[in-house]
Amino acid sequence: MVKKLKHASWFILVLLALAQFMVVLDSSIVNVMLPTVQRAFNISESNLQWIITAYTLTFGGFLLLGGRASDLFGRRKIFIIGVTVFTIASFIDGIAISSNMLIIVRAIQGLAGAFMSPAALSIVLVTYKEGRERNLALSVWGAVAAGGAAIGVLLGGIITQYLGWRWNFFINVPVGIFVVASAIKVLPRHESEETHSNLDLPGALSVTASLMLLVYGLVEAPTKGWTSHSSLLYFGLSALLMVYFVINEIRTKHPLMPMSIFKIRNVSGANIIQLMMAASLFSIFFFVTLYVQDILGYSPVKTGVSFLVIPLIIIVTAANAPRLIKKIGYKPILIITPLFTAAGLYLLSSMRVGGSYLDNILPGLVVMGLGLGFTFVTILVTATTGVAAHLSGLASGLVNTAQQLGGSIGLAVLTGIAASDTRHYLQTVRPLNRLSPLVGEVHGFQLALKVAVGFAIASSIIAIFVIKQHKLSSEDIKSAMQTNAG
Repeated sequence: MVKKLKHASWFILVLLALAQFMVVLDSSIVNVMLPTVQRAFNISESNLQWIITAYTLTFGGFLLLGGRASDLFGRRKIFIIGVTVFTIASFIDGIAISSNMLIIVRAIQGLAGAFMSPAALSIVLVTYKEGRERNLALSVWGAVAAGGAAIGVLLGGIITQYLGWRWNFFINVPVGIFVVASAIKVLPRHESEETHSNLDLPGALSVTASLMLLVYGLVEAPTKGWTSHSSLLYFGLSALLMVYFVINEIRTKHPLMPMSIFKIRNVSGANIIQLMMAASLFSIFFFVTLYVQDILGYSPVKTGVSFLVIPLIIIVTAANAPRLIKKIGYKPILIITPLFTAAGLYLLSSMRVGGSYLDNILPGLVVMGLGLGFTFVTILVTATTGVAAHLSGLASGLVNTAQQLGGSIGLAVLTGIAASDTRHYLQTVRPLNRLSPLVGEVHGFQLALKVAVGFAIASSIIAIFVIKQHKLSSEDIKSAMQTNAG
């Protein structure tokens, strides 16, 4: 495929895809190393999720700002700065001497990714002519984005087992250096196409701070109490900052996120569905990783292999989703396929001490994969079809942001529920024995996964009452898929 592109264009595509691969990889590669890091730093289960959440929260929280910055200050400049910071943060993550240091630098890593990812996609869109050439480039880009998540789980297992968990971060350093050095030489310069340089920093900082306080409050509440002074303070400050964000977006001349876009019914509905589905998806990797390593005794490599069934099924179903959308429309798909995810989560909640991968894990992963592949592609099409051209980039960015933030908030809620349920089990069940801590841990996993079932069912209900069906042509679907190829 790539041979049909000119040599210079081919190298630019490889360079940008490599950067995107790093961003996607780092959201999945850390999952398998979590039990190892937990033992190394003696992290509680509720705090362990911050290694993932710190990255996804800043990545999702600043995605819209990163895309806007590339338009205002130059795509090449923002891309190079983003990759440089990402590479430095990766190295510091690798030499982290405490869990707090690791989590803080993971947040910086996510922030850098939020600038480099939209800048890279923007360069792809302006480098290749609309039509066959751009479609070819975007198909490569999309394959890399999908493959990064799939390879990340397996690669994380191999690296953790044979090189140590720190190399999951060190691996980014030579790649980042190569990308920056090459980008300086081959990427065309791009200056601002706008007459202003308003980045709406108040908007970006307030919405991200609001979400961080919300997530932190959700993590701490099961331990300190939902109505404790500290919990109410976190939730209250989060609400105030979110109100400020909305007021700021309404009043400012150049808003980060024009509120008018939410008047489009399908945009609002699709983003809520994306938020709920992401909350379900992140829980799989977190809880199942801990289960297969802590309870079933799997090695990191074997854990990575055990997850491959999900991305493989997603790749197949996602490839066939456009055909199904054209045939029956997107509303029926968004009603039915989240229920597959719900069924898969319910099957996973059967995990038990003394269970097995074939009986307790594989069936749930297979059923979930069938639902997720169709659901996510259909959400992308739904969220961008019928949106005015000047808002199409924003609509696409919102879906990606909803995915990252939904995963962050959902994981915070579910890990809090799991930890609280485990404590309650150990306090009330008597007599205790050597297996009781393991049984208590799995008991928490089971409850959290059942709550995640509710997220998926809620997505289906939202589709019934909010999404409006529109007849789509092949060109509509193709255009939506191109817009969201990143």
